[in-house]
Amino acid sequence: MSGEYKIVYQGGQGEIVEKKSRFIATVASVGTEEEALSFIEAIRKKYWDARHNCFAYVIGDRNELARCSDDGEPQGTAGKPMLDVLLGEEIHNAAVVVTRYFGGVLLGTGGLVRAYSGAVKEGLCASEIITRRQGIKLEIGTDYTGLGKIQYILSQKGIRILNSEYTDKVRLEVLLADEVKDQVKDEITEGTNGQAVLKEKGKCRFAEIGGVPTVLEREEVKENI
Repeated sequence: MSGEYKIVYQGGQGEIVEKKSRFIATVASVGTEEEALSFIEAIRKKYWDARHNCFAYVIGDRNELARCSDDGEPQGTAGKPMLDVLLGEEIHNAAVVVTRYFGGVLLGTGGLVRAYSGAVKEGLCASEIITRRQGIKLEIGTDYTGLGKIQYILSQKGIRILNSEYTDKVRLEVLLADEVKDQVKDEITEGTNGQAVLKEKGKCRFAEIGGVPTVLEREEVKENI
C-alpha cells in the first residue's frame, strides 16, 4: 500500500458553459466499483432529461481500476479526458459524472475535450480533497524539562499535537506518517536524553482536515515502547 495519496473527502459540484451547452460535473468518493456504478446511476436519474451523462472513476491504492464512458459523445472526447484529469491530479477512489445539456451549437472534438476536462476541474475545485497518509498514533510522555525540546522538534517537522494532558507529567499525542516516524522518535529520544517515553498506540490512516490532524481509519490497536 502506498503511504500517501489524495482522496475526495467531500464531493462537490461545478459547472461551466461552452457555447450555450451546460456541463455539470458531480464528484463523489467511492470505495468500490459497485459504489461508483450506483453513484453514476443516481446522477443519470437526477439528470434524466440531459443529452449526455459521461463518467469516469478510479479505484484502488494504485488506481488499479479505471473506467470511463463517452455516453454518446464522439469517441475519446468526454470519458477519457475526464479520466485523464483524475489521474493527472493523482486522486484515488473517486468518481465524476459530467452532465451535458446541449445548447444547440456543436463544439467540435477539441471543444468537447476542453469542456469535459474543464468541467471535471471545476467539480474538483468545489470538492474537498485531502491527502491521506499511512502512519501511527504516538503517545509521548515527558517531564516539564523535556517539553520545550519536544515541542520544538514537532514544530520543525510541521507536526501538530493531537491531544495533550498536563499533570505532574506531560502526555502528548501526535500522528506520524510512516516515512518520518523513526526519525522523529529518534530525535525526541536524543533531544530528551532518553527521558521521554514513546508508545505507539496503533497504525492508522490520517489526514489534516481543516488544519486539524484527523484519524480516518484505525487498522489495528497495539502498544509498543
